Amino acid sequence: MIPPDHPRYRSLLVRERLARYAAEGIVSLEGLTAHGRGEAFDYLIGEKTTESALIAEKTAAALLLCAKNPVISVNGNTAALAANLLPALQENSRAKVEVNLFHRTDERMRKITRLLRDQGVRVEEGTAERLLPLSHDRAFCQRGGIFDADVVLVPLEDGDRCQALRGMGKTVITIDLNPLSRTARSASLTIVDELTRALPNITTYCSSLTRDEAVMLAGSLENEWFLADAREEMKRGLSHALD
Repeated sequence: MIPPDHPRYRSLLVRERLARYAAEGIVSLEGLTAHGRGEAFDYLIGEKTTESALIAEKTAAALLLCAKNPVISVNGNTAALAANLLPALQENSRAKVEVNLFHRTDERMRKITRLLRDQGVRVEEGTAERLLPLSHDRAFCQRGGIFDADVVLVPLEDGDRCQALRGMGKTVITIDLNPLSRTARSASLTIVDELTRALPNITTYCSSLTRDEAVMLAGSLENEWFLADAREEMKRGLSHALD
């Protein structure tokens, strides 16, 4: 039992949830390592949504709204942390949702899909094919989903698939707390924020932006500015901690 007055109450709840889902086979053990790495970077921005991250989230909404075939790609960590946040985002962005895993088994695919559907997410159905230019199982995707998408939101992504999707001409939005990662540096748009803070903001902007505002924002994307600002925020956070 975690006492609500514990200074790391929310963080400990998240860790408990991830550990439980790891025991159930939804989150891979490697996914626990990835979460811890992201949490360390979150400390450096004060565990809050920065001003530049909020602008990135607004830009992400614009890109989704302007897309012809937007897709949200979901892995085990995303499902465990944010399954309850995805139905509203899917509704407001009209995006498809597809499960895509590095540590892929039929059982994990079924469990994650069931978790998402229990929360009201409409998950893409059909036979996955090896359609992406990758040598591992993230190459498997739906022909009418990720393969045909023009904009893909890939929270908590790994860099080689991000690069492969970019190489296929797709606009890739990622949510990554590490602005130095391959994913962050190769994505079209990087949101340096924690997943459960970022998704509700994107959802809100999807419902509030006008078409003209969305087109203007989508056309003014400068990802290096977002990365540079995130790095500066982290420098300030580290400097403050050492004072």
